[in-house]
Amino acid sequence: MRYPLYTALAIALIAPAAIAPAASASATSIKADPAIAKAIADTGRSEANRARDQYRHPAETLAFFDVHPGQTVVEFYPGGGWYTEILAPLLKGNGSYVALAPERGVANTTAMLDRNKDRFGPVTIAAFSPTAPSTIAPGSADRVLTFRNVHNLIMAGDAVAAKAFADFYAALKPGGILGVVDHRLPEDKDTALEKKSGYIKRSTIIRLATAAGFKLAGESEINANPKDTHDHPEGVWTLPPTYKLGDTDKAKYAAIGESDRLTLKFVKP
Repeated sequence: MRYPLYTALAIALIAPAAIAPAASASATSIKADPAIAKAIADTGRSEANRARDQYRHPAETLAFFDVHPGQTVVEFYPGGGWYTEILAPLLKGNGSYVALAPERGVANTTAMLDRNKDRFGPVTIAAFSPTAPSTIAPGSADRVLTFRNVHNLIMAGDAVAAKAFADFYAALKPGGILGVVDHRLPEDKDTALEKKSGYIKRSTIIRLATAAGFKLAGESEINANPKDTHDHPEGVWTLPPTYKLGDTDKAKYAAIGESDRLTLKFVKP
């Protein structure tokens, strides 16, 4: 297993107003690769993870990001491995799965992958550093995917977020796709909420991506949830699956479901 560090790139931010709207896509307009459907249906996935498919729409999301066997796919900070359970078996023997974790998360990521090594097959573990240069081969990835992590980067500081997007850009081949899913903060809300609520504005994600060199290629409402009011006492963690308030108003938050989410696709020119 490799533990590369990532290269710092100079980044100049551009105004969100300069970003033209991109074409949107609905869940019904997207068809997944049959291999993705097979990976999602695999009974080796945990029951707890399978129960969340109704909120995370993995088949439609991965189809929107144009993920297929044979690709090199980097997943930034896989956490407990929800998407890893789909992506690693999908690419086993036909492609490459790379788990890119912040330095502090490498041990947990390694343990998660080791517990599932028979199902996942050979994988690569890479460490993201906010300061150190990268040893990953530039232009080696077809896809970089990150699910509900950009808000964590923003909470760690704008410089850390900028470095991560620069590393995503460096890792991708020309024409490669960066797929981002995150909790949506409406544009009329106070931007300061991005530092504590877990929600993040579309304009913030686009600002970071375009500053790194990406072009917005599309967006989808696949993971939208109109029941989410975005104003919960403990931010996004008030909602399932975290239920940070415990049993307080639990039925209310269960009825809302998981958060309202942005799904954005960027391309490296």
